Amino acid sequence: MRILVVGAGAVGGYFGGRLLEKGEDVTFLVRAARAEKLARDGLTIHSPAAGDFHHDAPATVTTAHVKPEYDLVLLSCKAYDLEQAIEDIAPAIGPQTTILPLLNGMKHLQHLDERFGAERVLGGQCVIAATVDAEGIVRHLNASHGLTYGERDGSESARIAAITRAMEGAKFDQRASRQILQDMWDKWVFLATLAGMTCLMRASVGDIARAPGGRETMLAFLETCRGVAHAAGHAPHEAAMARTLAMLTDESSSLTASMLRDLEGGKAVEADHVVGDMLSRVANGVDATVVRAAYAHLKAYEARRTS
Repeated sequence: MRILVVGAGAVGGYFGGRLLEKGEDVTFLVRAARAEKLARDGLTIHSPAAGDFHHDAPATVTTAHVKPEYDLVLLSCKAYDLEQAIEDIAPAIGPQTTILPLLNGMKHLQHLDERFGAERVLGGQCVIAATVDAEGIVRHLNASHGLTYGERDGSESARIAAITRAMEGAKFDQRASRQILQDMWDKWVFLATLAGMTCLMRASVGDIARAPGGRETMLAFLETCRGVAHAAGHAPHEAAMARTLAMLTDESSSLTASMLRDLEGGKAVEADHVVGDMLSRVANGVDATVVRAAYAHLKAYEARRTS
């Protein structure tokens, strides 16, 4: 299987690197500067949990030279880069190419379907805490490194079986799911609440849970998101909701969203894709005061950042 990984940053660099470590045919679609750095320094993953990996010269290609010769495109960009990423991968999409997006939320599926056709686009998600440091090293920050994928209609297929064969044995947790859309909604309900609240409060889950009224505000945000998922036919299952509740109300937790870290670092944030799209789906008459406040806070930050 020929795999094109879009980008060699925290997510693409980690999962693509682990597939490369396993021996899969992996090429990274990167900008010229990143291609030059990878050619000079190689790709390095540092992971206390899963072990380090270095490849002296990973295969790279730039948008000017990419060809439609790949079986799988692993799309791991940020939502605010999706429009450009779609243009970048278009020349790589051949008759048998499958796209596996790992973006948060759901809105990206519509954009990918419109450009490439729904039959080419799988459902997918990943769970990982990683970053790229100033030297370009991919640093895995904890023990979580999971990737889930599946046909959006819940069926089994030859291409899912082929992807599973490619990923089995790589040093990350991989799972083919027969309910990938539900998995994506479960993550979105959790992530929208986590990102919205930690950004709005500029605080960790534990700090919010211990603050007067903090737990109640967190639960109000979560209930709005759960209601959106329910209206879409993807209400979180009892076990998923129990896990989410436990994580978002833990008074000892130092958990924050990566969006808060981006915001505090003056970087771009996925306000529209993670929080704004959730807010746009709230039914008329439903109290979404906290979600609306979080979204307004993020958009005000964006306005100030770009002014």
